[in-house]
Amino acid sequence: MKHRKTSHALAELRNLLDGYAPEMGDRLPPERELARRLTCSRETLRNALSILEDENEVWRHVGQGTFRGPRPGAAPLRENLLVQATSVEEFVNARYLIEPVIAAEAARRASPSDIMRLNSCVAAGRNGRDRFECQKADDVFHRTIAEVAKNPILFSFLTFLSDARRRSAWQSQWDRTYRHLGIEEFTGQHSNQHQRIVASIEAGNDSAAETAMREHLTTIILALQTAPGSPKFSNFT
Repeated sequence: MKHRKTSHALAELRNLLDGYAPEMGDRLPPERELARRLTCSRETLRNALSILEDENEVWRHVGQGTFRGPRPGAAPLRENLLVQATSVEEFVNARYLIEPVIAAEAARRASPSDIMRLNSCVAAGRNGRDRFECQKADDVFHRTIAEVAKNPILFSFLTFLSDARRRSAWQSQWDRTYRHLGIEEFTGQHSNQHQRIVASIEAGNDSAAETAMREHLTTIILALQTAPGSPKFSNFT
C-alpha cells in the first residue's frame, strides 16, 4: 500500500515539475503545498522526492527547500565569489579554450566501451522530450567526454564550469537561450554535432575531434548572442 501511494505521488509530481520549476535551479513550492496539491502525506511526498533526487531531477537543502536539477557541487567561498564575478562571455570563452582540447585527448584515449557510453549520451539528447531533458543530456555528454579523456584535472575543471553555471546569477541567460532555440534544435542540430564529435573520437582522430568540438561550441556561442536580451560578445563575431 505504501509503495502504491509513493508511486502515485511520484507520477503526479513528475507531471507538475515543469509547471512548478521549469528551469534548473528553480525552487519548488514548500512541502506542505506540494503534499496538499498531490493529496498525500508529507512522508509519501518525501519518499517521492527522494526518488527524484536519486535520479538527479531535484536536490534538497535543509532549511532552504527543494530545487530543480542535479545538486551543484560544493564550493568554497572564494570559488563562489569567482562565479558571481564571471560574465557569460568569460565563461563561454573558457569552455571554447578547454573543451576542444579535452575532445582531442578523448580521441587519443577512448576505449570501445567509452564509445558506447558516448553514443548513449547522444541518443539521450536526441530523444529528449522537453527542454530540461535536453539540457541535462547536453551536460552529461560534455562531462562524459571529459571522463573519456581520463585526466582527472580536466574532468574536475569541466565539472566546476558546469556547476558554476548553475550557481551563477546569469543562469537565467542560459535559460532564455534554451527557450529561444526550442527542443528541436537540441534533438536535431546539436545532437548531430554531438554525433560528429563522437565519430571523430571513435576514429581516434584527435584533430577532427578538436575541430568538431570547436564548431559545436561556436554554435552555442552564436545561440547565446542571438537569444532575446543577450549582449554581443567582443571576442566572438
